[in-house]
Amino acid sequence: MGTRRYYQKECSEGTTLILLISSILMVTICLLSLFILLITLAKFLLRGARVVIMRFGLSFASFFSKAQTRLVLLSCQCVFPRMIGKDVATQYVEGWDWMCPIRDRNTGIWDEVSISISGPVNITDPHLVSTFHDDFKRSYLHCTLQLENKSSWIADCTLKIQVSTELEGNICLVEHLQSYAITVPPQSDIEYTIPSLFFYKPNLWWPNGMGKQSLYNIEISVDVKGFGESDSWSHYFGFRKIESTIDDSTGGRIFKVNGEPIFIRGGNWILSDGLLRLTKKRYMTDIKFHADMNFNMLRCWGGGLAERPDFYHFCDVYGLMVWQEFWITGDVDGRGIPVSNPNGPLDHDLFLLCARDTVKLLRNHASLALWVGGNEQVPPVDINKALKNDLKLHPMFVSYQTSKSEVIYLSEESTDPSKYLDGTRVYVQGSMWDGFANGKGDFTDGPYEIQYPESFFKDSFYKYGFNPEVGSVGVPVAATIRATMPPVGWSIPILKKRIDGYIEEVPNPIWDYHKYIPYSKPGKVHDQIELYGAPKDLDDFCEKAQLVNYVQYRALLEGWTSFMWTKFTGVLIWKTQNPWTGLRGQFYDHLQDQTAGFYGCRCAAQPIHVQLNLVTYFVEVVNTTADELKDMAVEISVWDLDGACPYYKVTEKIVIPPKKVKQIIEMKYPKMKDAKPVYFLLLKLFRLSDNGTISRNFYWLHLPGQDYKSLEQYQQKKIPLKIDSDVSVSGTRHKVRMTVENISKKSVVDSTRSVSAMDLGDASGSHSTRKETTRKGNGSDGLWRKIRSGLGVARPSDNRRTLEVSGTDSGVAFFLHFSVHTSESSTDGEEYNDTRILPVHYSDNYFSLTPGENMAVDISFEAPQGSSPRVVLRGWNHHLDHAVMI
Repeated sequence: MGTRRYYQKECSEGTTLILLISSILMVTICLLSLFILLITLAKFLLRGARVVIMRFGLSFASFFSKAQTRLVLLSCQCVFPRMIGKDVATQYVEGWDWMCPIRDRNTGIWDEVSISISGPVNITDPHLVSTFHDDFKRSYLHCTLQLENKSSWIADCTLKIQVSTELEGNICLVEHLQSYAITVPPQSDIEYTIPSLFFYKPNLWWPNGMGKQSLYNIEISVDVKGFGESDSWSHYFGFRKIESTIDDSTGGRIFKVNGEPIFIRGGNWILSDGLLRLTKKRYMTDIKFHADMNFNMLRCWGGGLAERPDFYHFCDVYGLMVWQEFWITGDVDGRGIPVSNPNGPLDHDLFLLCARDTVKLLRNHASLALWVGGNEQVPPVDINKALKNDLKLHPMFVSYQTSKSEVIYLSEESTDPSKYLDGTRVYVQGSMWDGFANGKGDFTDGPYEIQYPESFFKDSFYKYGFNPEVGSVGVPVAATIRATMPPVGWSIPILKKRIDGYIEEVPNPIWDYHKYIPYSKPGKVHDQIELYGAPKDLDDFCEKAQLVNYVQYRALLEGWTSFMWTKFTGVLIWKTQNPWTGLRGQFYDHLQDQTAGFYGCRCAAQPIHVQLNLVTYFVEVVNTTADELKDMAVEISVWDLDGACPYYKVTEKIVIPPKKVKQIIEMKYPKMKDAKPVYFLLLKLFRLSDNGTISRNFYWLHLPGQDYKSLEQYQQKKIPLKIDSDVSVSGTRHKVRMTVENISKKSVVDSTRSVSAMDLGDASGSHSTRKETTRKGNGSDGLWRKIRSGLGVARPSDNRRTLEVSGTDSGVAFFLHFSVHTSESSTDGEEYNDTRILPVHYSDNYFSLTPGENMAVDISFEAPQGSSPRVVLRGWNHHLDHAVMI
């Protein structure tokens, strides 16, 4: 494109305006109107701009002898939009078995368009690398960057680097501040490697559940003599070392962080929103949700995006390791049915250009763990070879266990590691190769349907060491169905009983369009919702679906963890969330309301966890941490539907080694002569020294051959509760601690040891909330409101309230769950009015309490301006709303 003057304005000599277009999809002609700077860029051709993550730089450099303006634009080949695998584009937009097609294929400029002003010398693509010595006591920070001088004169520069970290109390500690004199020739681009910076025992970055996510702020600036500061750059950086090898005993891929093996429990990430309405706030919620589930890895699936920088920033902050795939999938690039395009993208050079640009954009993130060539497919031979060469490991990052097939791609140079494109992470050619699935590329991931919970504990369920995709059901709560579908879509699936006794679910057309997965698999798995009784309506169906969601996903992760290091090295669930209002495989819906499966995962993925093996009925204790657990014991109590505790045991002192699963004792209640068909089981791992609970796990179980239909009658039980609330408000931000106690009469356990009130703390991976400010006011401000009969209110202090829910029965308060609402009505004429405030972070939800037991739940959310939030508690045998107005 030739030079063109769009405007004239007096600027200082050497000033450069840079227009950055981050990402464009399927655009041939774009009209950009930039009113802030009064610049109008008339129509210009962007050929082949079907690029996922290509950064287009439009540079307006003023050299001001005559105020000339230069426009630099990258152009590439334009293609037709029907064969999406032939372009470097997001493939999901054509639709998948979990996603409807995006009608316009997200055509256009969908990511950030920004304008920056710099001087004659720009800083480009700094690369930060940390290396370690003496068991991580000594560390060096390496940095290589590009300096581009757009001016026509020699630039005498001073390059500065500052490294700081934030201490407690918002105190910032500057650990390094260095400057270097550099000369950059005119109209040139030079590479400069900063002398390595030494750190003694730096604060290390750890994955979620293994330690703190320590981050340093790296700030780099360049001053030009006669001009002043020309450009600056900053990035948060984590000191950590990630290694990955194939385990000889399991054949699965192992990840080590800072020398510690990490058992991977995570999920497959598609993208935050299918229409690419991406925001920093939503990314923060998305990633925190995954950390709250105690996950430690997210896989950025190849049919989606190389995500926005905000995604990786919050993965850094919350400790989620990222598996990053390039834009190749088996469905589109050669392995679908019928077989799709086998040659990959038409323009291989453009693909590699995008891939290298992606690496430069993301490589400084501590959370980024590995690169993968594609989803269920490898890239074409030449692309795969180029990626292996570009991403070869630097010698300092080569593990002695590196396989022979990978050795040929290792560098023999001993140059500064920051000079590499990225030599710090492994590159794996495909999601089912080299330590994933069967390691040979065969379709050996999955399955993706409902399972019997005990199946996950069977040795025959999955053969290979690391499963990159295994999925199941994901129906949200009834409020989400009503909020996202017209009334005709509120009808529940028809349950058709077959001759062989299995049930076939027939969903309505709207649910079918939203990719609903049945809760039955005729011929293999009986309907798991019908186990609780035939659903009566939408509310009943969705409530029973939450019971199944919790059991299904807890069993999935507990079953995998039961074989930790003996058979498995990791598992990623397909998938954790939906980029649209779909009904398939999710732990929170597109409105960001969590399903019960979210909390089933949160329970099962605790770093320290007590669980029941559903095949052997042995109680197991899982220790994924690096510390030995001493002075521990397990409490086992069984509760029947009559409120009695017919089975109670406390083990002797136990020791659990680090990184181990230990069988403790068989739970023998099902073998007892008078065992009830349905019963509750509560497991607690606690410290003998102070009775402090480390892990708590509550099950509802039935005897072999039975079902849960008797739980329908249990809904009539009126269990008395005592609920304390503590509220703090800062602007629109609300933090509430709800403490719920089952005050029904104790049974057998009355005279036995009383485990202290549940306080999982760091052991559960929970994120505690701290009081900021307390709202005070008149007698009605923030009071618990008596909204149903049977509620008594007491007010002992200004910021703490107590509510008692009356009841005459004794037993388990079952499947309690909080939600937060505005004070509006849920009906507005004939239309449904969704009163939920979303998103909300709960430290736990969908929980049950045995007699005498209490639990504190921390709730945090932002309320709409001017609203009066209320926290609502409901449960299986608590149908009335018990609410507090805030």
